[in-house]
Amino acid sequence: MKYMTINNRRVEFDDERNVLSVIRKSGINLPTFCYHSELSTYGACRMCVVEDDRGRVFASCSEVPRDGMVIYTNTPRLQHHRQMILELLLASHNRDCTTCRKNGVCTLQGLANQLGVNHVRFENNKPTLPMDFSSDCIVRDPNKCILCGDCVRTCDEIQGIGVLDFAFRGSKMQVMPAFNKDIAETDCVGCGQCRVVCPTGAITIRTSVHEVWAALSDPSKRVVVQIAPAVRVAVGEKFGVPKGKNCLGRLVASLRRMGFSEIYDTNFGADLTVMEESQEFLEKLESGEGLPLFTSCCPGWVKFCENRHPKLFGHISTCRSPQEMFGAVLKEEARQNKEDTRELVVVSIMPCTAKKGEILRPEHYTDGVQNVDYVLTTNEVIRMIKEAGIDLAQMPSESLDMPFGLSSGAGAIFGVTGGVTEAVLRRIINSNKPEDLERISFTGVRGIEGIKEASVTIGDREVKIAVVNGLKNADIVMNMIESGEASYDFVEVMACPRGCIAGGGQPLPVGPRTKKARMDGIYSIDLMSQIKLPNENPIVQTLYNGILKGKTHKILHNEMPKY
Repeated sequence: MKYMTINNRRVEFDDERNVLSVIRKSGINLPTFCYHSELSTYGACRMCVVEDDRGRVFASCSEVPRDGMVIYTNTPRLQHHRQMILELLLASHNRDCTTCRKNGVCTLQGLANQLGVNHVRFENNKPTLPMDFSSDCIVRDPNKCILCGDCVRTCDEIQGIGVLDFAFRGSKMQVMPAFNKDIAETDCVGCGQCRVVCPTGAITIRTSVHEVWAALSDPSKRVVVQIAPAVRVAVGEKFGVPKGKNCLGRLVASLRRMGFSEIYDTNFGADLTVMEESQEFLEKLESGEGLPLFTSCCPGWVKFCENRHPKLFGHISTCRSPQEMFGAVLKEEARQNKEDTRELVVVSIMPCTAKKGEILRPEHYTDGVQNVDYVLTTNEVIRMIKEAGIDLAQMPSESLDMPFGLSSGAGAIFGVTGGVTEAVLRRIINSNKPEDLERISFTGVRGIEGIKEASVTIGDREVKIAVVNGLKNADIVMNMIESGEASYDFVEVMACPRGCIAGGGQPLPVGPRTKKARMDGIYSIDLMSQIKLPNENPIVQTLYNGILKGKTHKILHNEMPKY
């Protein structure tokens, strides 16, 4: 075992990749802006500098640990160094903190408070740059960018898109799309992972809060809301509820007090998706045509495939996502409802920023009517709950409304990577026996790996499956399929690493422990669910024999663009 001496204490280390990891292992949380364990080491912010016993100052994130090193993390020299960095960053920063979306959760603001930087001696001579409101999903404010590069590396290294990069040099340096295009003119898929890693308010969520409040206050409108599975295990974090705790009942109570007419579960839409997608998959297996079948639940992935791999775009399932299926069902129900003449407004609460773009795609209109009117991310609904003066942690748990408040455990696991595949396999095997469900869960579809491969036997055929999270991994798999290097029958892709639990609209921070807690929370919901298969949901069967009769394809499927 190797040792380092940190602040006069010996600390063991083994395979840590840098000195910073060893320091944090010892219980000292050095400040950083540009360091993320899943990204390459950049070493630009210099906030994590340490001093060795010879007086050398260096960035701990880019230094390989060596046996016998002696370092100090908080000498007067280092304190002065960090305070000066913060003061210089603040000097060139838009400091309208009170109206900033990141106020109270901004890393720059938090470190300034932590390190006692309460005065800035330098003037901000930078010109005010225009904000970019072109995206349906995110907003860019270059005046709040501190050039940490986190968004640049995430977009390139994790998502493999590379929409953002550095331009110019020195004091004129900026982060922007190529040729300073609007973000909507690029290949951005709206996944929001850049917003997840941004330490300031330079990249934030495009909000629909004001429009939803206006709809709620209009007596001529019937505002119906659906809640995605990953939301319930994350929404409580900002109210002091333990990470991963299922807060669906408390969220329902909060939404009811805010004025929503009816509150439903997107898991019901997921049940419909499983029914349709499993049938589509079986038909393709039987015919041997159109394979592999790609899942269609993730709008970031759908747009990525459309942009990067148009030749394979026709392999994406025609099934609408759970959000869109449910929205279309609700709009069809409203058309047939002669008793309630109010205008129906469908709101979705999603962990995902890309869902804001999904609702505007032309294939998600039915007879010219938009299926879902507004998408609120988890962060936005937290903001609305707080604006209403509601403490979610103190709310009693209340039930969802009927008839669409009943769903299966298969619908719940859509919130994690591998969940869609597992749910489809359950439906195809069509068994709710514990031993069969356990066997499916151990096929290899669960887990956090970026690319997972599995095989199952359906009838007398071995079916090959790939489960992918993170778009750079998706690009790898797609290239393998196009080149003939790999062959699959079913491919699930989620744009965000770990799936929807770590979506671009979820509360921050999202570290490894938070992701694990949320994932465990999703699987716990499935374990406690009395209904394991969507075809066992009596409301699903009633719907097929009622509203959907003769209109199943029209309401639940897309007419996908041809390439």
